[in-house]
Amino acid sequence: MKKFATSIGKPEQGCINEDAVIAQENIIAVSDGAGGGGLFAERWSAYLLNHLPATPISSADELDAWIGDIWEPYYNQCETDARILGGLSLDKFYDEGSFATLVAVWRLSDSACQWMSFGDSVAFHYNYRTKRLEHSFGTLADFDKPPYLINCKDELLKEGFRKGIFHTDSDSLIFVASDAMAHYITMMYEVASEDTFKQELDEAESKCSKNCNYIKVARALHINDFENDVINKLVNTIGHTTNFQRHIQSLLRKGLIAYDDYSLAILKTYWTGSGLTGSG
Repeated sequence: MKKFATSIGKPEQGCINEDAVIAQENIIAVSDGAGGGGLFAERWSAYLLNHLPATPISSADELDAWIGDIWEPYYNQCETDARILGGLSLDKFYDEGSFATLVAVWRLSDSACQWMSFGDSVAFHYNYRTKRLEHSFGTLADFDKPPYLINCKDELLKEGFRKGIFHTDSDSLIFVASDAMAHYITMMYEVASEDTFKQELDEAESKCSKNCNYIKVARALHINDFENDVINKLVNTIGHTTNFQRHIQSLLRKGLIAYDDYSLAILKTYWTGSGLTGSG
């Protein structure tokens, strides 16, 4: 049976993978639990995906209403568990809650998919005929900004909501990725089309952030076959966790990707658009 999603934690013993990922017949999604604040980030990301509606979330108000409908059972259970952990944990949960990003894509028809995002997890559409990559994020430099996050207890910052439509055909590949993977994919696409994206690459590299180092390394490699060097390698390893891990470890050694959790999901309907034989 083919696998259409994979998620691995940081390549270090004992690290909790705070990402969650799903790939269903007509929905794919990633939620990246933000462990830098609050408690139970890995639980919150999984909880969001387990309660994702079957129809698209089309506005910030709809996202806010959905969170309002689902948050309370999660909060009550975590409050109980934090109390068991001790007073400091309970205080932290009361003060900060739990944080996560969310990106989801719903297949509407053979020719359209609707996406929504909140934070720096990203939805992508790659077309094997046109060689064009579309995505739900802003510019490459925007990855350096603190992401918008969904909190289990606080009011949603509605300006963080994004939505859109991918117009698809038989040559489309629709997928979602958590932030480190998304930055790598976006960066490699722009580096492979340097003439088109030179200004955006220069801007991102000039930020002198951790991400600028990956951009410098990628530009020095002079990659020009994005499809074979990036997309096909990811698609061909998604069904094999060990191979996916090896591929990520190779990217880490080369200095092309940030140290993080890594999640990727492909919408099954568009798997054959690549002409590849996914395996699992």
